[in-house]
Amino acid sequence: MNSYARLWAADPEGWRGAGAAWGGLTGRFDRWGGELATGAGRLRGGWSGDAARAADGRLTGLRVELTSVVPALVEADQVLAELAGRLRAAKARLAAAVEAADRGGLRIDRHGRVSAAPFGALPTAQVGPAVAQVSQAVGAALAIADAADREATRRLVELAGAAGSGWSAEPPPWRPGPDAEPALVRRWWAGLTPAQRRWLVRHEPGRVGALDGVPVADRDQANRLLLADRRAELLAERGRLLTRFPRGPAEVAGLRRVAAALTGLSALTDRLSARETPRAYLLGLRTGGEGRAIVALGNPDRAEHVLTYVPGMTAGLADATGELGRAGRVQARCAALAPGAETAAVLWLDYDAPDFLHEAFRATQARDAGPALHRFQDGLRATHEGPPARQTVLGHSYGSTVVGTTARDHGLATDALVFVGSPGVGVQHAGELRVPAGQVWSSTAPDDPIRLVRPPDDLLRRAASAVPPFGPVGGLVDRPDGGLWFGRDPSDPGFGGRTFGSDRSGHTGYWEADNPALDGMARVVLGR
Repeated sequence: MNSYARLWAADPEGWRGAGAAWGGLTGRFDRWGGELATGAGRLRGGWSGDAARAADGRLTGLRVELTSVVPALVEADQVLAELAGRLRAAKARLAAAVEAADRGGLRIDRHGRVSAAPFGALPTAQVGPAVAQVSQAVGAALAIADAADREATRRLVELAGAAGSGWSAEPPPWRPGPDAEPALVRRWWAGLTPAQRRWLVRHEPGRVGALDGVPVADRDQANRLLLADRRAELLAERGRLLTRFPRGPAEVAGLRRVAAALTGLSALTDRLSARETPRAYLLGLRTGGEGRAIVALGNPDRAEHVLTYVPGMTAGLADATGELGRAGRVQARCAALAPGAETAAVLWLDYDAPDFLHEAFRATQARDAGPALHRFQDGLRATHEGPPARQTVLGHSYGSTVVGTTARDHGLATDALVFVGSPGVGVQHAGELRVPAGQVWSSTAPDDPIRLVRPPDDLLRRAASAVPPFGPVGGLVDRPDGGLWFGRDPSDPGFGGRTFGSDRSGHTGYWEADNPALDGMARVVLGR
């Protein structure tokens, strides 16, 4: 059992560093596997016969053994990172209990026993209830640490035992399809043995990494195995474009896109391998088009509060880490407001975001994204451990249109919706979004140009009236019906939602540290 003194002295960052050290070995094993593959290729070019075939088979076997270790290294990193996160939350709760004891003139001994100090600050009648309240808070903190300690021990013992024997075993042949209901996927995955799951992660990472309903930890292991392949896809595309002559505008644009995606992928890989807190989990990655990524900060399967952030126009793999930073700033503010709670933040960039205004003027891409976002949120519900988390989905700009149309057309497994800088969310009233009453929130900065985006019929009427395009804009902003391009402004009082304030920060400043909008987003995520 964790004592008060032991928890007070615990070093969560030491456990996080130990996990990152295990995870950091994956690059070394990948490099060794690549060197074996290169060496085997050279041998095939100059050696033939039975001995050559035997050597090639042996090198192939060694390479398989090396690469099969990688998921275990990732799993060790996951276990220790999650232990660190839960110890951090337990210590925060313990610190809050000590602060409450100090305010009340109470004492806590090294065993966690609470008593009244001589000449305490509380009246006699209040001492008993105060001692009970602080004792309960200390006990809750110790209980979190105990549970984290036991679980980490169990998982590491199982991992070590599996590495010795029975590491992986081929599962039965049936697999759920890519669009299967997450609840079905979760039942299938739960019915497999740990050895069968590890076999699937190792041999079918593309399938496992993309299936909503597979636990976050397993998807993370699978998708990390695919990072080298995704980089190779981009390099191959660049090679094809470089061989085309004459090189027209399409090829030049393609080369720029691939270069940006490669830069974005490198930045994302660096974040995945960093020792930063919280740990990042890779839940999806594609390189086609502008590229797509789903990345979580913290494990959504274990967090009390889970934010899913959907970015807007021009978002792609090239700036995935920048968009992830926005989600991370909301999470950091949540940690500041509720240091004893666990919050995970997910960047959901698994749709084709508009790149140009003529695309953003249509809801086509928002509608196309709906089934995937709906399925992803259902997957978070299906795989969450313990009591249900409070889930919040946040959309910025065109991302708010994605969120709104998905909620309208398919429903969203969420407890709250948040829209910032929205051009409209596809409905005229919050009641059409099918979420709990009072849990639709919005914020629009006073100087956000999105407030000028008006429905096509309104723009046509104004053009017909020859409204000067660069004249006073007061009449454009203060429309009596609150209409925007994709429906009524969710920040308009008539929409039926709730609002929180924002400074004059333009269209992208909602996440700035001194903007009250950041605090507003965090408070919605926490249910405050």
